[in-house]
This record gives sequence, structure tokens and C-alpha cells, in this order.
Amino acid sequence: MSTQDILLPPAYRLVTLREVGDAFAYATANAASDGAGTLVFVGRFDLVEFAVVLEPDEPLRQARRAFYAGMAALADALAVNAPPEKPMHIDWPDAIRIDSGLVGGGRLAWPENADENEPPEWLVFGAQIRTVSMLEGEAGLRPLSAALEEEGFNDMTAGELVEAFSRHFMSANDTWQEQGFGAIAKEYLLRLPTEKGVRRDIDENGDLLVRRMGKTDVERKKLLPALLTPSWYDPKTKGPRA
Repeated sequence: MSTQDILLPPAYRLVTLREVGDAFAYATANAASDGAGTLVFVGRFDLVEFAVVLEPDEPLRQARRAFYAGMAALADALAVNAPPEKPMHIDWPDAIRIDSGLVGGGRLAWPENADENEPPEWLVFGAQIRTVSMLEGEAGLRPLSAALEEEGFNDMTAGELVEAFSRHFMSANDTWQEQGFGAIAKEYLLRLPTEKGVRRDIDENGDLLVRRMGKTDVERKKLLPALLTPSWYDPKTKGPRA
């Protein structure tokens, strides 16, 4: 499937970049002019790389929860193409693991100096998923990293993953509008590793709240600092960590 063959729902406008492009950087730099629904795709053989522009109507401190909708949609897009019984989960808040190996994750950007109590002019959700490992050696010698090809996603193209994401993300936003963010939180939280005696919730500002059986205190994991330094992203290689 070529980039020209990528079919997105009508709410999106596709922008394609050459292999040397940076979807997240381009979308962030042009979000104000390109507008909501712009989906930037980079044609690479080793990565699925894309970013989508959003224009939320909530204050920034709440609007960042759109990141969870993006991550849930990304996981859903992978799940429908996953080999049977292939385990997959999200490491809070931003990393995707398949059979415990890191394949990539999501990022979020917003305007610099934006007011936390006002709707931001734009948000950008970006993602990278490793399709082919560029590292030498057998996959078993690299247990902390993975690629779709070696995990059995042989029949899925980059374009098909982007198409699936766009549909799931649009559905997630419709659900948010109709049922509230709680429905999005539920879908996202189901993707986290299960832990006995632990209950997780997402606060209105996006922080993860963790309650443990037999304890009265609530552990708070703050979303904002986590978004500023994505756990899965290597700034040197500009891709998922090895």
C-alpha cells in the first residue's frame, strides 16, 4: 500500500512526508495553520510514524487527556492486526509493548506558554511503532525491544495501521462526546498490566490515581512531567529506544 492509497475517514486530511521527514515536528510546527484533523504520515520502511492535529474545547489541563484516547486507539489498531494470543500492553502512560518488547508509543505537544485554564489553540498526538528492527543479532538477545515483523504482524502495512488508528481515534472522540471521558479512561486502563489488589483511575487533569487494597492513601502519577519526557523515545535516534 502506497501513501496515496491510505484511506482516512472524511474528518481527516492526509499530509505525507518523505522518509527523512519528522511527522511530530511537522505537525507541531504547522498545527495552527493546518487545523484539526490534519494527519501527517512519514513513509518509512522501519517505522510507522504519524501525527494528528486536534483542537480541543476544554482547558489545557483537562484537554491533555486526549492523549489517553490516542493511546487507546493506537493499541486497538495494533490489537485487531495482532497474531492470536499475542500479549500486548501499555506502560503508563506512553509506551506500547508486545510480548514485553518495546515497539514504540505516543507523544503529545501543545503550544508553548499556553494557559492551563484556557483551551489550547491546538494539540498534536504523535506515534511511532517499530516495524523492522535495525539492530544486529537475534531478537531473543534484545528482550527489551521488539518490532512488528518479528512479532508476527507480517500482513499489516504501515498504511493499514494508520487507517485503523484514524477510525479508532474518531470513534474514541465520539464516545468521549457522548459518554464522557470515563469511557475513554476505562478502555485505556484495560490496556495496562493487571496487578492484583490495585484499582486505577484517571484524574480530571490526566494524572493516574492508584489505590491498593488495604491502604487508604492514593498514589498519584503525574501526567504532565511524563509527557515532557516520553519514556519510549530516543532523541538521539529519533525513534523507539533499543
